[in-house]
Amino acid sequence: MKEYYYNYLAGLPDAKLRQRAYYLILQGLKEISPSFPVPKLDAADLTELFTFVRLDHPEIFYASGFTYSFYPQADSVLFTPEYLFKKKEILEHQNAISSRIRKLIRPVSGKEETEKELFVHDFICQNVRYDKLKKAYSHEIIGPLTQGVGVCEGIAKTVKILCDELNIPCIIAFCHNNPDKGIKYRHAWNIVTIGGKTVHLDATFDNTLTAGGDIRYDYFNTDDASLFRDHEKPVWPLPSCSGRTEFYYIKKKLSFTKYEDLRNRISQAAKKKKALTFHWRGSYLTRDVLKEISSIIGEEAEKRQLEPILSLNWPQAVFRITFSEKEKPSVFSEDDIRIEISNEGELN
Repeated sequence: MKEYYYNYLAGLPDAKLRQRAYYLILQGLKEISPSFPVPKLDAADLTELFTFVRLDHPEIFYASGFTYSFYPQADSVLFTPEYLFKKKEILEHQNAISSRIRKLIRPVSGKEETEKELFVHDFICQNVRYDKLKKAYSHEIIGPLTQGVGVCEGIAKTVKILCDELNIPCIIAFCHNNPDKGIKYRHAWNIVTIGGKTVHLDATFDNTLTAGGDIRYDYFNTDDASLFRDHEKPVWPLPSCSGRTEFYYIKKKLSFTKYEDLRNRISQAAKKKKALTFHWRGSYLTRDVLKEISSIIGEEAEKRQLEPILSLNWPQAVFRITFSEKEKPSVFSEDDIRIEISNEGELN
């Protein structure tokens, strides 16, 4: 999956021409050339190719746009990139980022790929603050890796470059916005292949749910059916993701299909006054199911005179419970649940 979007071009009209233009743009950007010729394509095609190059190669963090010019009878255009920094500064940033990546991945380089993926995800959740400021570095790897901030685009690019270095097949995916649903921006995330299974990994959404608390894994190795409950349609075709058994909460035996099994687990957490994050997959999460789960939580907390605090990621059916000493008599119900909303991110 190293060059997923380059390979995607093979199925389009004039594929060889597009792929040649892709590589000429890639070569020119890697050389930090002030301008260079590429095959003559229209503005929309050149913009798409410029995007594809930077999605396949997030190490090109320093190119923010381009202009082009041509003679009417010419079969090529002069492609002029817009760089965020001067060449000397780019080289300095490249050295700093390369050193940062080497140090980051060294402890897990010899681990199993599942441990490597977990490391990448947890690094984002523990060290990167979601940043909505309109700063160029937020959209590139330089933000998360050197500034500790980033929006979904910068986070997805950082996940990819770390996965590339750790030999985990990874691509950057992004979907349309949807103003009718209040979704103003496109959103970026990743698709990885783990254990031969292709799955979604949205570190941005987990990052915003974590918010300084225990790390969340609501979007760690999900399938298409789950992810697209709260993600819009992709801009470009994506690989099918059906590896449901790789989902974090299933692998950790924190995904329940029976009320009795869930009750036992909640009882254990209440006894230890320990927070519990779990996933429900016994049936669709309807109001009736939510009422039943709330009743179980309330009953088990009441047995130990505890006050449960429950939040819910409804689209993904992931619950988070904490317990505190009860200060006054009260009855817990589904009305006490706080509904969580993952940040949709933003992608220019």
